[in-house]
Amino acid sequence: MPAKSIVRALAPRHPDRPFMEQVNIGMLGGGTVGSGVYHHWRCNGALMAARLGLRLHLSRVAVKALDEPRPYEIPRAVLTTDWQAVVHDPQVRVVVELVGGTTVARTMVLEALRCGKPVVTANKALLSAHGEELFAAARRAGVNLYYEASVAGGIPIIKTLREAFVGNRITHLYGIVNGTCNYILTRMKQEGADFADVLAEAQRQGYAETPPDLDVDGHDACHKTGILASLAHGFWVRPEHIHVEGIRQVSKLDMQFAGQLGYTIKLLGIVKELPAPGGGSRRARGPRLQVSVYPALIPNTHVLASVQGVFNAVFVRGDVVGDTLFYGRGAGKDATASAVLSDLADAALDLVHGSARRVPAFVAHENHGTVVPLGEVSSRYYVRLSVVDRPGVIAKISAILGAARIGIASIIQPEGHVGEVVPLILMIHDAPNAVMDRALARIARLPVVKAPPVRFRVESLE
Repeated sequence: MPAKSIVRALAPRHPDRPFMEQVNIGMLGGGTVGSGVYHHWRCNGALMAARLGLRLHLSRVAVKALDEPRPYEIPRAVLTTDWQAVVHDPQVRVVVELVGGTTVARTMVLEALRCGKPVVTANKALLSAHGEELFAAARRAGVNLYYEASVAGGIPIIKTLREAFVGNRITHLYGIVNGTCNYILTRMKQEGADFADVLAEAQRQGYAETPPDLDVDGHDACHKTGILASLAHGFWVRPEHIHVEGIRQVSKLDMQFAGQLGYTIKLLGIVKELPAPGGGSRRARGPRLQVSVYPALIPNTHVLASVQGVFNAVFVRGDVVGDTLFYGRGAGKDATASAVLSDLADAALDLVHGSARRVPAFVAHENHGTVVPLGEVSSRYYVRLSVVDRPGVIAKISAILGAARIGIASIIQPEGHVGEVVPLILMIHDAPNAVMDRALARIARLPVVKAPPVRFRVESLE
């Protein structure tokens, strides 16, 4: 009997409703996210069936250990420790990978695709490291790879870029895509607290991992930003081409001064089109892109500045639609489960209606772009110096900046700081990052400068 006929035969029939086809799903991973997916499928499966006109059935779940603790219970009858049995089960038509990591998960996904089964994944690290390979494997198999849950949790940003904005060139994308960093920076701003103190409290409350490097050093945001950049611009952006800075260097002093200047500091993932050199055509050559992750000053008047706590937000500017904002919880078992269920619905509908590649997971554009090294990108800057409080200091600093053709927008020496060494705040006009780095290195060698300069870029979001 053909596989589809078997599924029809197994699907429960109800005398008071027409026949409804059932799609069996195998899930790899039953931990925090996996148990959340199972729980919410049990709660809302009937609602989804009514909306879709077909039933999703989570029939098998592969786990590392049958008795491991889970936030939500998964019945023992559907559990197995043999992931290959799930992938190769002829009754399973869609595979969900929620294992995490880039080794075993890669093997699992490639095997499922080789078997001709569409795959749903929430694995941002896997896509960042091996996305090009996985999308090619999906194309060869004639199936789709769904990855909504890999970026910004329950915010439907992947589907928006793939489908809703299909008629737009994405010129700017700014994302607050790491909830841990946003939680830490929010509390630093609201409470005037130090980074180390807030981080320790975040770890006690479970908002930050131990060690926290993946989050606070910007690597998690890098994975997500690279996926968004690749999808928006049609060529695979490798992690090594993304400039990454974390938030360890953000101090309560800088948060305070930024606030006085009308800004707040956020960790941003940035995907931004740059002007073509010499006024050339971007359509002929493909766009030149900045793809970066770093803490930046953004105006308090912009909506991104009001994104607080563990929430995420992605600001997207299209050449047709203009400015748009997507906001919501960016992580956790429930928000991520929502995105996984959405992808499962799409995968099942595509299968049942014979449109396995209705909207391809990733398509290379004809004139794809290039990622420009950050040194060649111009930015505005906030600079804080610790200087000796004596006449002539500002002149020495201005001379170095002037020689580098770097303009100063304003200089502020905050009142209330006494002693031999005081802070000096400079707001700097647009200058290439490499030029600014060299100038700051010269300034750091001045005898009147008593600590390494602190520099943050300023994003106007205009």
